[in-house]
Amino acid sequence: MIFQYDEPVYRPPSEGSSLILQATVGCSHNRCTFCLMYKQKRFWVKPWDQFKSEIDEASLLFPGTKRIFLADGDAFVISSERLGQILDYLYSSFPSLQRVTAYANPANLLNKSVEEMRTIKEKGLKIIYYGVETGDPRLLELIDKGATPDQMAEGCNKAQEAGLKISVTVILGLGGRRGSRQHARLTGQLINRISPRYLSALTLMLGQYQEGFRKKMGADFEFNRPEDDLKELKELIAALENDRCIFRSNHASNYLPLKGTLQKDKEALIDTIDNALNDPEGYLRKEWMRGL
Repeated sequence: MIFQYDEPVYRPPSEGSSLILQATVGCSHNRCTFCLMYKQKRFWVKPWDQFKSEIDEASLLFPGTKRIFLADGDAFVISSERLGQILDYLYSSFPSLQRVTAYANPANLLNKSVEEMRTIKEKGLKIIYYGVETGDPRLLELIDKGATPDQMAEGCNKAQEAGLKISVTVILGLGGRRGSRQHARLTGQLINRISPRYLSALTLMLGQYQEGFRKKMGADFEFNRPEDDLKELKELIAALENDRCIFRSNHASNYLPLKGTLQKDKEALIDTIDNALNDPEGYLRKEWMRGL
């Protein structure tokens, strides 16, 4: 059997029904201090002959596939020429295929031109999933994201100019209790500059890396409590000015599942957060219900 995974394998929640194909293994950046997903993997791009064989086998196993997610951490790092080759072959191999998606990181978008990304979009890559995490430049440096707010806005706006839809994620709790308000406010400002089609808020979960993260963030860093995350989320939503943005905070890491469309549902989202702050027992997930 050629078609097999180099585990662990991750995908966005919205790709739960998609066929996952690993065009790359690991993450080309893999230095973010909050991210646990690819620490045990060495990054590499699969050679075309190997990946082509995996596509051939997958097309026999799952001939009716309608959606494909290209893993791992940032398949958009693949050269534009090779991505085009992959997309052409996927659509010829899966007659019912409707869309292909992938993760991208800041360097990926900065390194590709609008023209290259437009070609990739025309060949059938519909959505890229992009972790903004925070709009606070100090936090971005501390978590080793590898980009400034200006660079992230530039890259995302290039991708959207090319016609790609962007699904952006931010992380509640990154700034800790002292940095919470600034994290929310500056993140809202950056999201307004990007104006993504989709926006999701996750909540910081570190597992075995928690103590290392605390040391990296400084001696006065205190992790958020659940109510701190709720207040941060409320401030973030209040700061958002994007229209027709589909918003979600229903990831497994979140204490309070929310969904809506901005700006239409903005007040209702804030009201729900207020209700949860007043009655946490009635609204919040228990710790055992949270997980990645």
